[in-house]
Amino acid sequence: MSYTAPVKDMLFVMNELAGLAAVNALPGCEDATPETAEAILEENAKFCSEVVAPLNHSADKEPSSWADGKVTTSPGFKEAFRQFGEAGWQGVQHPVEFGGQGLPKLLATPCIEMLNSANLSFALCPLLTDGTIEALMTAGTQQQKETFIANFISGKWTGTMNLTEPQAGSDLALVRTRAVPEGDGTYKLFGTKIFITYGEHDMAENIVHLVLARTPNAPEGVKGISLFIVPKFLVNADGSLGARNDVHCVSIEHKLGIKASPTAVLQFGDHGGAIGTLVGEENRGLEYMFIMMNAARFAVGIQGLSVSERAYQKAVAYARDRIQSRDLAGSPGPVAIIHQPDVRRMLMSMRAQIEAARALSYVAAATSDAAHFSDDEATRKSNQAFYEYLVPIVKGWITEMSIDVTSTGVQVHGGMGFIEETGAAQYYRDARILPIYEGTTAIQANDLVGRKTARDGGAVAKGILAQVRKTVSELQGDAQLQPIAARLGEAADALEQVVDYVVANVKSDIKAVFAGSVPYLKMAGVVLGGWQMARAAAVSAAKLKAGEGDGKFYEAKLATARFYADQILPQALAYRTAIVDGGAAVMALAEEQF
Repeated sequence: MSYTAPVKDMLFVMNELAGLAAVNALPGCEDATPETAEAILEENAKFCSEVVAPLNHSADKEPSSWADGKVTTSPGFKEAFRQFGEAGWQGVQHPVEFGGQGLPKLLATPCIEMLNSANLSFALCPLLTDGTIEALMTAGTQQQKETFIANFISGKWTGTMNLTEPQAGSDLALVRTRAVPEGDGTYKLFGTKIFITYGEHDMAENIVHLVLARTPNAPEGVKGISLFIVPKFLVNADGSLGARNDVHCVSIEHKLGIKASPTAVLQFGDHGGAIGTLVGEENRGLEYMFIMMNAARFAVGIQGLSVSERAYQKAVAYARDRIQSRDLAGSPGPVAIIHQPDVRRMLMSMRAQIEAARALSYVAAATSDAAHFSDDEATRKSNQAFYEYLVPIVKGWITEMSIDVTSTGVQVHGGMGFIEETGAAQYYRDARILPIYEGTTAIQANDLVGRKTARDGGAVAKGILAQVRKTVSELQGDAQLQPIAARLGEAADALEQVVDYVVANVKSDIKAVFAGSVPYLKMAGVVLGGWQMARAAAVSAAKLKAGEGDGKFYEAKLATARFYADQILPQALAYRTAIVDGGAAVMALAEEQF
């Protein structure tokens, strides 16, 4: 099935909810005008739908393959990646001085969404390269930036993130890869890294690995980890490629989904040592890697949105075409299943959650831009705190949501959804990794509880809830919007009760609090997504009253927001009960009773 980018909804969210005009007014964002944004989105939509999307299903059937240490990507990937680089899509949000377009995150985010909707496996390579660029821009030397970043942006080289080892998954304190100083500013690395996305492939002339490792005298635990640049091919002083480095792909994983994305096992130093150079200071590697990880975590949240959108489009197309059973209200013969109430419920559930996720993630992107570009320190700090609160929610809630949405897509197809030939199952399989990699949902939830709620006594969370209540107040004066306001107000009250519970009990009953961490994350997503849907409803109602724009579009926004308020927001009340009253039940059984 073809992919049609939802450009109209993207532009609505950017302009009306995320505040593109305010972002455009920030220093350094002068080029991000509404006209430029529309032109870029339209062009990106064309590229993704015509070049990348047609490879999605075929690549699932002919995934990347490994032989004799080399990986051959799926047919069409190499040429599509060449076009991706030449068109400048890797550099949308990266610095002009290195060949990028220097545009804000708000404008880059829909481009990332479209690429992932078109082909999740393909999009993973640019995703990791984006993170590599972010890490080097923050912690790299000027020489490292000049050597690597322009080549990343052009698509000549790609980047990877090397954390995980066979014995060290999420617990990076267990990392054993060694980095031995050579005395000339270089190090020799020895060790094994697993689950390395695009750790080996044939789409670029060089692959640059960012690798966590320990130097000989490093302290134990996470405080003794350093970060190193280890290219597949060494780079000469003049920027040309030199000898093959001692890092080799010994296998790739066979996976449930994202099969076309090669997930490599990399061996460093089997033939004398892989040559690497230090990024920043020794023993600060995890700090630098978190820059890359935070960029990747936001991007994985967008992947959840993207695969959900693709599954929704396919489910709608099938529901319109599939003729089966009579209309419940009576019809002379069988009708398309989209006439049936339960199919409508499923499609509306998919649509409403997608729109809420898109709005919340785009608002987060705009918040990041304000934190980065504003010339006022207080504005930067408040927006950075807001963004950091939202990142685990964008990553955790949206990816968990994507499992439900893509599963519902299979359900809409009925038995045909369980058959691989229809393609509905691929989205479900592809989505399953999203709540796992770049930090499981529990890791995101632990971050939300510990660093983002308990540490500041719930101050940032309460500040966000104050904004939610302001929206509630603004909606209450409109009879059409009052039911949405009522549901959102109830949900906000429930979320505040949970924030208070976390702050009050995290020291005295830490296990009970963390037993509710994932429900808290999901609840925050449901409520803050509902906040954005309520804001969208208010804008749409105003547009309809003024007779502006596409009336059908705004009517659909209003109906979808009302569905979200009635069908999705009430989940917040159940989450409140589970979190505040249910912690003890989680730990009630002894280990031997399982």
